[in-house]
Amino acid sequence: MAAGTIITVLSNVPWGQVIDAAPKVAEGATKLWGAVTRRKKNDAELAPQAGTGATGGDLPDDSIQRLRADVQVLQASVGELREELLSATGLIKQLADQNTVLVQRVELHRRRLALVSYLTTGAVAMLVWAVVYLLTTR
Repeated sequence: MAAGTIITVLSNVPWGQVIDAAPKVAEGATKLWGAVTRRKKNDAELAPQAGTGATGGDLPDDSIQRLRADVQVLQASVGELREELLSATGLIKQLADQNTVLVQRVELHRRRLALVSYLTTGAVAMLVWAVVYLLTTR
């Protein structure tokens, strides 16, 4: 990608809005992370204990065994989904934190670039003035 293209893309980004939204993104990711980890703890506390519950007096033994096996498979699947959700929310939190740092650095570089631009403009103006002065005094 050419440098001109990168500059064009970066100049079209509404940096003011990005900078304003960065803390909200980080806060939302932190809340999501907290909600998921809190939910995982609550679900672990509420998990049914093995061997408890109805005995299924109306069902034959093989049907009860199949249902128990199905429940175990579903519980394992739900556990895997919880782990994936926890992993995804952790990733979102990390990305939000990195986004906040990135936005802060971009803002710092933007300010430095503005300062360098002002200094360069001043230096060029002084050089032009010096050239004009030297040409008119001779």
